[in-house]
This record gives sequence, C-alpha cells and structure tokens, in this order.
Amino acid sequence: MIKKIGQVMLYVEDQAAVRDFWVEKLDFVVVSEEVVNGEIQWIEIAPTNDVETTFVLQNKKKVAEMNPDMNLGTPSILLFGENVAELYEEYKNKGITVGELVDLPMGRVFNFADNEGNYFAICEK
Repeated sequence: MIKKIGQVMLYVEDQAAVRDFWVEKLDFVVVSEEVVNGEIQWIEIAPTNDVETTFVLQNKKKVAEMNPDMNLGTPSILLFGENVAELYEEYKNKGITVGELVDLPMGRVFNFADNEGNYFAICEK
C-alpha cells in the first residue's frame, strides 16, 4: 500500500545551476547532496527541512544513458503557498519568468519557469 509521495525527480541539464535557482531565488533549502568522484549524483531540495515531499535533481544525461526509454520531461507540479500575490511580485522582481496571476475556482495561481525553462505552478487555496 502506498502511503505518501516521498520525492519528485526533476531531470535537469545542470544540477548545480538548477539547485542555485531554487535555493537563491525561491528560498528552498538543500536537504542533501551526494557527490561521488567529484561529480554531483543527487541533490535533494525542499521548501523547508521539515517537509515530507522533496524534489531530487537528477542529471538528465546520465539517467538517459542508464534508461534510454525513460521519459525525462518535467512533470506538471503544483505547489501550494501563502500570500501568492506577494510571491508573484517577488518572483517578477527577481527576474523569474512568470505567467499571469489568475483567480480560479481552486484558488489564486500563477506559473513560473526555472532557469532551464521548466514550468511549475503555485496556488493559494
């Protein structure tokens, strides 16, 4: 029986640059980082250290070599947050690519892109 979502794997070209985007621009924290023979193998990030679900930044090229048939596209991820209107302005001021801030039946939401052009959405329920 599955009881929870543990980690979401994000397949990226440059793990360090994507880590820096999430940490420096979105105030995420690095939960763990594994380096083997001077190469980054695994970077786990999250909004805070005490959350149950995290993102793991995987090297897209290496994963493709190990699993050639695997779909390495970025999944659609909806994040939940507070003060989304303020966050929207903060992201714009930091030079982050953002979509329009809209009010939907589920709540106020906007999307944003990371430094590799992958889009994510954030919603205030």
